[in-house]
Amino acid sequence: VQLVESGGGLVQPGGSLRLSCFASGMISSVFPLYDMSWYRQAPGRQRELVAAQPSSGATNYPEAVKGRFTIARDAAKKTVYLQMDYLKPEDTAVYYCNAQMTSIKQEFWGQGTQVTVSS
Repeated sequence: VQLVESGGGLVQPGGSLRLSCFASGMISSVFPLYDMSWYRQAPGRQRELVAAQPSSGATNYPEAVKGRFTIARDAAKKTVYLQMDYLKPEDTAVYYCNAQMTSIKQEFWGQGTQVTVSS
């Protein structure tokens, strides 16, 4: 299984981006069973969670992005998205996709995609 991210780039403050993460090599029927998350890591900082959608479907976000970021998955496409609106310069980071199934201790990470928010 390989998580393939896309959609990063340069955007002005206040703008929007949508990141995609495709689970290549994953059987379609098991994709909904994975807990899917997005993390980010800015230079000199620890990797932090920005959005999570467990297999139950509920979502959760840290305060820093709540109301601006939205995680969603399309099981038929084996893809999880991160819609980012009202972007701020402090959102600049490399964004990583994560898939986890704790019951079998299985976890995958994407390669990361750069998001830069600057005027």
